[in-house]
Amino acid sequence: MKKSLLIVALIGIAAGGYYFYQQNNAVGNNQPQIISKPNSDAIFKARIADLAGVRQPLAQWRGKILVVNFWATWCPPCRQEVPEFIALQKQYGDQGLQFVGIALDEKAKIQNFMDEVGINYPVLVGDLEAVALAQTSGNRLGGLPYTVVIDQKGNIVATEMGALSKEKLITILTPLLSKKSV
Repeated sequence: MKKSLLIVALIGIAAGGYYFYQQNNAVGNNQPQIISKPNSDAIFKARIADLAGVRQPLAQWRGKILVVNFWATWCPPCRQEVPEFIALQKQYGDQGLQFVGIALDEKAKIQNFMDEVGINYPVLVGDLEAVALAQTSGNRLGGLPYTVVIDQKGNIVATEMGALSKEKLITILTPLLSKKSV
């Protein structure tokens, strides 16, 4: 338990530092990080517990436009982007868009935040395995929030470290939404 709390604290420190860096260095802030060699194998092999403790296979969302967001309730930029994700899930869910949140936090805090803001997409409870999954998916800094966008064919098409605005995400999603699901 102490080890996982230490990891979560370190992630929080890294996220805060990265957020400070992003706010004070506008260079490159308007472009998502595009991955040159996409590989979503680790994401689709992962099974992460939901709030009820049932391990959910992320492969159940294969074939959809998948937005995997690593976040925590104690992370201000994470809290800032969630309402926009809720709106996009509502707007584009019937077109094959699926958000999945992986929260690196305590179950009670996650549930309280979900109830407070009305999250309308699955939220899983991350642990050390989820931290490793974020790193494998390109989160080299270990900060939060961290978002991975996967197309209908299972390719990672973009990642974003730090808060992801609705406008930036729509720019990433628009070409994917116009394609028919495979």
